[in-house]
Amino acid sequence: MSDKTMTADEAVSRLRGGMTVGIGGWGSRRKPMALVRALLRSPITDLTVVSCGGPDVGMLAAAGRIRKLVTAFVTLDSIPLEPHYRTAREHAAFELTEIDEAMFLWGLHAAANRLPFLPVRAGIGSDVMRVNPGLRTVTSPYEDGETFVAMPALRLDAALVHVNRADRRGNGQYLGPDPYFDDLFCAAADTAYVSCERIVDTAELTEEAAPQTLLIKRHTVTGVIEAPNGAHFTSCAPDYGRDEAFQRTYATTGWPEFAARFLGGDEQAYQSAVREAR
Repeated sequence: MSDKTMTADEAVSRLRGGMTVGIGGWGSRRKPMALVRALLRSPITDLTVVSCGGPDVGMLAAAGRIRKLVTAFVTLDSIPLEPHYRTAREHAAFELTEIDEAMFLWGLHAAANRLPFLPVRAGIGSDVMRVNPGLRTVTSPYEDGETFVAMPALRLDAALVHVNRADRRGNGQYLGPDPYFDDLFCAAADTAYVSCERIVDTAELTEEAAPQTLLIKRHTVTGVIEAPNGAHFTSCAPDYGRDEAFQRTYATTGWPEFAARFLGGDEQAYQSAVREAR
């Protein structure tokens, strides 16, 4: 049996500047924040980030680590627009490719299936085509002759995702209400690093919930990181909800102050600083 366990810092040590990195979760929900914090502790920069963005994008943008962002939105959910992302965007700190959520989904599907693109109706007749002049259309070769957006594959050098449970081999399980696109991020990437609330024996994965919750398959996973509270301050239902009070602290604190106060040490120091802030 292949044991893929490693630490967050070991996972990040395998990344390089200039990579295209996909980050799972959705807005301020089940984001792999322990891995993002490890990435912020590293010198890695010049990243292309592909994400249904939340504080992962806000922090990396504020820290100047993003060269290009591909996204459908960047939100903290209860705070509609991620404030640190907004500030970075207003200062033109990175290149932005903003697309429809369905286009984002099919871009990951194309990459997961190693296709150059997939046709999608989303985007037709909208400003998505105007603000992304590099997008092309394709005409159906069948009798209907319908025109579609040819959504390019969102190929990733690496993916970072967080789930509720995983085994040492890389099988990952979500227990909350939504899988998001985490399995597609892993399948679309050359390497994938899965953090989890708890590593369990493989047999336990089917004891806790229905088999369909076994979202991530081991053959798509490079490393497994046990990171209790590793999605904080985003939610990781049913293990815990979003830490709304701390999210407000994040949203209302200038980036240099927030980084100095909460991100100056390792993960243990972060968790300690969060407890002191309560």
